[in-house]
Amino acid sequence: MNDNQTGNTISLGETGLHVPSIGVGTWSWGERLFWGFGRGYNEEDVKAVFDINLAAGINFFDTAESYGRGNSEHLLGKFAFDPEKKVIIATKFMPYPWRLWKGRLLAALKNSLERLKRDSVDLYQIHWPFPPVPIEAWVNGLAEAVESGLARAVGVSNFSPEQMRLAHATLAKRGIPLATNQVEFNLLNRKVEHNGLLSLCNDLGITLIAYSPLSQGVLTGKYTSENPPSGIRGMRYRAGLLEKIQPLIRLARDIGREHGNKTPGQIAINWTICKGTLPIPGAKNARQAQENLGALGWRLSESELIALDKISQEITS
Repeated sequence: MNDNQTGNTISLGETGLHVPSIGVGTWSWGERLFWGFGRGYNEEDVKAVFDINLAAGINFFDTAESYGRGNSEHLLGKFAFDPEKKVIIATKFMPYPWRLWKGRLLAALKNSLERLKRDSVDLYQIHWPFPPVPIEAWVNGLAEAVESGLARAVGVSNFSPEQMRLAHATLAKRGIPLATNQVEFNLLNRKVEHNGLLSLCNDLGITLIAYSPLSQGVLTGKYTSENPPSGIRGMRYRAGLLEKIQPLIRLARDIGREHGNKTPGQIAINWTICKGTLPIPGAKNARQAQENLGALGWRLSESELIALDKISQEITS
């Protein structure tokens, strides 16, 4: 039984839009350069991810126009075309440096909707707070997306506490809530706890969406210094770091045995849920999708959270 089937959903900020307590990140869907789509997994595999999650009641999928140069949106739109499936879709606008005026946001949204085969999107987000266009301009573009009926709710991604506060205030002037801030958050990256972002989200009624809750697969425990991730990911996780995190993986395995042999990855995802965030782990195949779902329907104890926090801090400090 998963959290959604037990009625455990959360609201995206103060919008009244409810989603399951876990979503699905689709960065790897159609992304050839970073994830190697077409080499080791394909469209049939990610379709299985979609079907398995939907059957389990997990209907919140996060994508972006930049994922696979639109391929992720295209695949998600293809899978979710039947309105009876009641899929909740979030996507993102990339403020590329050549996009120099607010109107480009709505134009990009319309292109995303075409790929997604939809008249509107449930959550539209600014992917990064990139210059040269001021944050306020893009945020007012988000407001227009809501006012025009092209987006039900709006959010930001990778915004600092100060940038998020500015976005929240800009939208508030138009009577629109800032629903979300999507940032990296996991046992190896707890910046949002230390810089006050998570606390500010709670204060302002903003949902923190945690991307990479498995730290790009490293927290599953399948990688070691002898068996690092392939390609670009392997450059991020040096052999020394992979060796350094093994005590955390061992603790996760020990805790997992107390919860019916949960895996380190399931422990890592449940940790982000217990922190009050909405994790969106990715999956490239049916096996990964099923494993992610095993993070639902139970919770880490307070003492287990403290132990994980402690060893995580020792590793990352």
